[in-house]
Amino acid sequence: MAIQIGQAAPDFTLRDTEKNKVTLSEQRGKNVVLLFYPLAFTSTCTKELCAVRDNLAFYNNMNAQVYGISVDSLFAQGKFKEEQHINFPLLSDFNKEASIAYDTIYEQFFNDMKGVSKRSAFVIDKEGIVRYAEVLENAGEVPDFNSIQKCLAEINR
Repeated sequence: MAIQIGQAAPDFTLRDTEKNKVTLSEQRGKNVVLLFYPLAFTSTCTKELCAVRDNLAFYNNMNAQVYGISVDSLFAQGKFKEEQHINFPLLSDFNKEASIAYDTIYEQFFNDMKGVSKRSAFVIDKEGIVRYAEVLENAGEVPDFNSIQKCLAEINR
């Protein structure tokens, strides 16, 4: 079932590229931006995450923790993060639990791949409530970062 604005964000625990567990509910007190993306090292995913990397000061000023999430292994994520100089945590949803909970998973993807995360963006406020949700069917598109930034500015008033 699609995530709705105003609902409590589904909780999850995933590992980052340093092998640390990250639990969403432990992020209460700050805003969180979740960016699900299909696969590390692909052109659109690189473009998306590098755009966030280059604008991270905005997110920091909005008291927002950004997480990139894909079904890639934490080892692939680590190499991608290193090569692209990504300055925020990338989380491995290798078991697809968060992608399923957020209803953001392709049953069929490019070249017969199954279970790849759809490119999606969610803004979760300090109380754990979803304030923005965007799930893209076309993996070649990127989230509406202007709307994400506007949402963060509004919930920070």
